[in-house]
Amino acid sequence: MERLIETSFFNRDLSWLKFNERILMEAERSTVPLLERIKFLAIFSSNLDEFYRVRMPVLLALEKLSNKEDNDIRIDDHLLTAANQLISDQQQRYGKVLQSDLIPLLKENQINLIYGEPFPADIQKSTTRYFLSQVMAFLQPVYVNASSDFFPSNNELYFLISLKTKEDAEVVILNIPSNQLPRFYKVESGDQTFVVFLDDIVRFHLDRVFPQAEVTGCYSFKITRDAELDLNDEYPGNLSEQLEKQLMKRDLGLATRFLHQPGIPANVFELLKKLFNLKKANRIEGGRYHNLKDFMAFPVSLPKLSNQNWPKICNTDWIDGSLTEAIYKNDIIIHTPYQSYDSVLRFFNEAAIDAEVREIYVTLYRVASDSKIVNALISAAKNGKKVTVLVELKARFDEANNIKWAKKMKDAGVDIIYSVTALKVHAKVALVKRQIGNRMRYAGLFATGNFNESTAAFYTDHILMTANKEMLREVELLFIFLAKRVKPSSPDQIKFNHLLVAQFNLQQVFLNLIDREIEHARQGKPSGITIKMNNLEEKVLINKLYEASSTGVKIDMIVRSICRLIPGVAGMSENIKVTRIVDRYLEHGRVFIFNNLGKNDVYLGSADWMNRNIYRRIEVCFPVYNEQIKKEIMDIIEIQKQDNVQAVCIAENMDNIPVQADQKLVSSQYAIYEFLKNKP
Repeated sequence: MERLIETSFFNRDLSWLKFNERILMEAERSTVPLLERIKFLAIFSSNLDEFYRVRMPVLLALEKLSNKEDNDIRIDDHLLTAANQLISDQQQRYGKVLQSDLIPLLKENQINLIYGEPFPADIQKSTTRYFLSQVMAFLQPVYVNASSDFFPSNNELYFLISLKTKEDAEVVILNIPSNQLPRFYKVESGDQTFVVFLDDIVRFHLDRVFPQAEVTGCYSFKITRDAELDLNDEYPGNLSEQLEKQLMKRDLGLATRFLHQPGIPANVFELLKKLFNLKKANRIEGGRYHNLKDFMAFPVSLPKLSNQNWPKICNTDWIDGSLTEAIYKNDIIIHTPYQSYDSVLRFFNEAAIDAEVREIYVTLYRVASDSKIVNALISAAKNGKKVTVLVELKARFDEANNIKWAKKMKDAGVDIIYSVTALKVHAKVALVKRQIGNRMRYAGLFATGNFNESTAAFYTDHILMTANKEMLREVELLFIFLAKRVKPSSPDQIKFNHLLVAQFNLQQVFLNLIDREIEHARQGKPSGITIKMNNLEEKVLINKLYEASSTGVKIDMIVRSICRLIPGVAGMSENIKVTRIVDRYLEHGRVFIFNNLGKNDVYLGSADWMNRNIYRRIEVCFPVYNEQIKKEIMDIIEIQKQDNVQAVCIAENMDNIPVQADQKLVSSQYAIYEFLKNKP
């Protein structure tokens, strides 16, 4: 095991929490439209829930290991404490911005969010009618005692209620049915809008739920549990069947957080701790309301309080005939969400009905819930084409949806490949083979993000449409390999000359590209590296960047989330600058630019530099050969490097430091939209 006290790398989990702090900073900024600030609160809450489900179990395990007397591994036993302190500080800021800033600002705009107060007389009849006609049908009170077998569902909302009856005192757990009904109920009264929590509609009508008892206490709570799936290559039977069984078990995992409203009596908590296996859970006293990720569905929409609308740009409208024929003539790049995803849908739709198309291959990692792409693939199979789809069943939190679509495609005649248990396929590639006369023509897509029209509306990604035969032939070789459902036996098993494929050549080629810049710097020649990604963790590549910095190579990095590289340290990383951009869209594209004596080698792809991406996944990064597209990518990245509105610098202590605006203000996402909108 690696030692866990390190001076050359930020801690992964603390870095992730600092990223979430950057999300919170947007909610705190007065220049962000009011309803968008509320959405950033929702994103922060959603991220924190995921942290407790996915990363907190790791921290709890590390703490346990650090307490073993026979342990000879150096472990930072303050890590859990540091994480909890960061979370606590952020939660304090969260409560302050919500209650002191946003709720009063809503009120100034005639929007009344009822937060911990009685219902105004204007809405009492309406809320009671809603409770009796809609809410009551979903309430399921459970009387709790030492022999109870009730088990709260993961991350769902409940009330713990103390009742006093004529005979005895009782404890009841009552569900808050936010999975069946909207979390918020809106009432219009004159020029005022009232928004109330579903929680409060239940709370204020408890006398109708328990008419024969006195309610002596009511405390909201939720339990967050470990989300990791326990999968092994040794599992018998079909992987999808095993995953379905695991999904049924997921909500019975280790409790990592018991979040509750203050005031729960000590004896009642002891009973819950025993019944619900909460011994190792972080007990956190929160506010009256939990799951504030539901603010994403805040039921008010006002243009004056929202982001300015940016109509999507469609850069393939000029193509009257076949999109594929246009791709044969020249590469096309799509930059979502600035540019419309319709071009990608058109690519699959045309392939589905084109009489000359013989074969279609595609990887699917996260599938839209109502995927038009999958429907096109189903149509293609029914139209007699050979359709092969690699479906990644282990895309965390999307497994059930992927399984559903995989079954539908299989029923329609699509050849489904499931990846092996220990190896995720995260590549985003598609290939269409078209027979024209006696020859087969290739066209395909290479993307930095999933083939998912839903996430394409707010993820910044790049999709390259190309007919480059060499690159697409390598995609075909990759699909032939994936169909065998085995892990690569050696990096040389397939020779890739154009694509960078994790498990084969991806890490080594990136190391070689950095080494080339190092050699140029040593010779006094031009050098430089610009990298944009979501997460940066893998130590071999980070150490190579440190080496490049020490040699004098200037390195600009845009890292949205986890960053273990420590920038700006004399003798190690003084030539490395790391910025983080958070704005209306989620920065998601991965871009790699190497100076190469001014020739600029540009790669795009699916791979972050995380251990999982480098060592345990199939990823594809791809070169950009078209000079016009290459320049376009570099122009976009240059705009982002100039951002002094939405960008922050990551400091030596991991803090998010706003970029100094000593020149004209540049908000990169808006500038990129304008750049693409005005592109000839």
